[in-house]
Amino acid sequence: MNNKHDSIIARDGYLFIFPMVFFTLSAAFLMHRWVTFILFLFTCFVVWFFRNPERKFPVGEKLIISPADGKVIQIEEIKDHELFPGTSKKISIFMNIFSVHVNRFSCGGRIETVRYYPGKFLSANLDKASSDNERNAILIKTEDGRLILTIQIAGLVARRIVCWVREGMNVSKGERFGLIRFGSRVEVLLPSDSAILVKVGDKVRGGETPIGGLS
Repeated sequence: MNNKHDSIIARDGYLFIFPMVFFTLSAAFLMHRWVTFILFLFTCFVVWFFRNPERKFPVGEKLIISPADGKVIQIEEIKDHELFPGTSKKISIFMNIFSVHVNRFSCGGRIETVRYYPGKFLSANLDKASSDNERNAILIKTEDGRLILTIQIAGLVARRIVCWVREGMNVSKGERFGLIRFGSRVEVLLPSDSAILVKVGDKVRGGETPIGGLS
């Protein structure tokens, strides 16, 4: 569905890359050697930050894959989330500035709800970032009626959540759905009877690492 987002560099990155290239070339033309060098390094970092690699997710209809690159910082059971009634299991993944920041769907299904919440920009590794920070929630219903909730959360440096999908879309596991610029957090809420396949401290790769399994 999102073929336009399959390029090697995320399209949203060009808004940053083109100006950096312009300033770098301008400095080179004006013979400012050190300025050119510093701008070149920044340009390389921005290109690298918005990288959008291909990923192959593991086979298994009931496997839930990581929506983001990063480190698992919290696994807990929660009750009665606004979009996820009853008990659920939450996996929180922290993305630093060196992570791939393109997010992917943990499962396939139909998007029931997309909801944006304005908020603060606390450090994304703090517990209260889940409830206080700016965030965007996407609720998916699988073919067999299970609900999976993915939440993009802005952080101290990340000030822009990008979401490429809308309610009513049918999406596939591993499909790209957005990004968060410059460090952030992504959470996945699974049904309470799901198996958790990761532990706190594990490094995960978006669109590739299994993090849970539906019953």
